[in-house]
Amino acid sequence: MSAADDLPAGLASALDARVRDALIHWTASDPRPRLLKYRENAVFRVELDGKPAALRLHRPGYHDETALRSELAWLAELRAGGMNVPSPLATADGNLHVELPACAELGRQHADVMSWVDGEPLGETGLPLAHPPERLAAIFAAVGAGMADLHSLSDRWTLPAGFRRHAWNLDGLLGDAPLWGRFWDCEGLSTAQSQALSALRHTLRPHLRRLAENGLDYGLIHADLVRENIFVRGDEVAFIDFDDAGFGWRMFDIATALSKNLNEPAWDVIRASLVAGYRSRRALSDDDLATLPLFLVLRSLTYIGWIAQRPEVPHAERRMRRFAEEALDLAAVHALA
Repeated sequence: MSAADDLPAGLASALDARVRDALIHWTASDPRPRLLKYRENAVFRVELDGKPAALRLHRPGYHDETALRSELAWLAELRAGGMNVPSPLATADGNLHVELPACAELGRQHADVMSWVDGEPLGETGLPLAHPPERLAAIFAAVGAGMADLHSLSDRWTLPAGFRRHAWNLDGLLGDAPLWGRFWDCEGLSTAQSQALSALRHTLRPHLRRLAENGLDYGLIHADLVRENIFVRGDEVAFIDFDDAGFGWRMFDIATALSKNLNEPAWDVIRASLVAGYRSRRALSDDDLATLPLFLVLRSLTYIGWIAQRPEVPHAERRMRRFAEEALDLAAVHALA
């Protein structure tokens, strides 16, 4: 089954036509793009000059041209620092992205092409990790070290004029209009869920405000280092899909990388290895690490609003209610509700 098989036929057909229009701007050696995933963006595998690459059709309205340019500049800086991340591939006339006009099915959007990253995804959300514990220890140690390098390289970088990305700050997570939507106010939630989520939001806000005032480590983060965005090749890992990257607390990055592994039998190994890997490259105090439960809950809340804004995703409403229950349960376990 391809990623397109999970989408409504009309949307899949519109995306296929749109990616073919985008490819005209690059030198495609194979005119048969293949949809890999549909989340923030529609991502296709394409071939340019006989080599694989990833073409991204950006979700209309999510990022403007300035934010997209900022992402590409940051990726260039990370690659210059030795990180294994994608790099943009220019069109035939030297542009790093193109703007596609609105059509009947899709709004105006941007497209770009990124270099292919070799390796295999660490795993798939919702499925048990396939690696044995000793292998997971090595992988997550590398993930932690890579994340620390990403944070340190970003701190040393002088941001170019006009740099702009999302901010996963107090307002971005718990404000009146969070980045991924009002998770407590989504159509399809039960009344009890909405009330509990609204109460949780108001409970968490002063916790997060105090951490911000006390100077919890904050800066550029990937913000979406889930299994699908961590590629493994031998003893090395690579990070892909920086579409949600922006400013945020470094503990939010750590929590995101751990959040979908809470029910893994090797959870203790995964957590300890990632933390040890991070600490091998960058300071992480015990006090900062003690905020992990809070950021795990914050990460879980974001998924409610995310899925609510994507009714085209299969079983979206059912998944939204499940995400809500999982977030409320996690907050209760950590005495945050």
